[in-house]
Amino acid sequence: MLLRCALVDDEPLALGLLESYVRKTPTLELCGSYTSAIQALKGLPEQPVDLLFLDIQMPELNGLEYARHVPESTRIVFTTAFEQYALEGYRVNALDYLLKPISYADFLEAVDRAQQWFGLRKQAEAPAPAAAGNGSLATEADYIYVKSDYKLVQVRLDDILYIEGLKDYVKIHLASEPRPLLSLVSLRALEERLPKSRFLRVHRSFIVQKSHISVIEKGRIVFGKDYIPVSESYKQELQNYVNEHII
Repeated sequence: MLLRCALVDDEPLALGLLESYVRKTPTLELCGSYTSAIQALKGLPEQPVDLLFLDIQMPELNGLEYARHVPESTRIVFTTAFEQYALEGYRVNALDYLLKPISYADFLEAVDRAQQWFGLRKQAEAPAPAAAGNGSLATEADYIYVKSDYKLVQVRLDDILYIEGLKDYVKIHLASEPRPLLSLVSLRALEERLPKSRFLRVHRSFIVQKSHISVIEKGRIVFGKDYIPVSESYKQELQNYVNEHII
């Protein structure tokens, strides 16, 4: 997959190095090279790109500020000499983070990650194939991909016990792992991607997998040592589900 990319860095040597990396990477096409975010702000809207290598520390308008003006379809790889910016880069939905001086090996890893991300998006946007014989849609996917620690991680739906929302993050609690998977995504956005036939919202901060509900005690759902509260606004929906399975 050929990705259209652009570079933004106010350091001529750093910009030249990235240009040389792009030129020898066959999966990238260089569509713009800018020495400031202001310059990119004027030039890039006329020529949208898939991938943007963006320096953070720049005068007038820094990379984190400029990133909020970049179209959502463009994925950002931040480049900086200061590691403390990593979390801030994550908050603006960066695909990756490269620490200067950037080696070609690290650059290629970021490109491979971008290729994977665009491949997954293309797969997700493709229409679901019809089931043979009856023209109905094929069965729903049995996994999702979530971004965690600058990686796309495949999570099997069957493995999810419950999901906990924490402001901008979610904790995905898995049956197979002692520690939850942390991902920078809202609980609402994740809920929209989960099949409603399998998952149930029981609280503003919790979604549970129906098939893993084994104990309900005093208005709470018990997962081992964890107790998931059920709020009044979601209690009836949970009761309806339980009533369908009471013998």
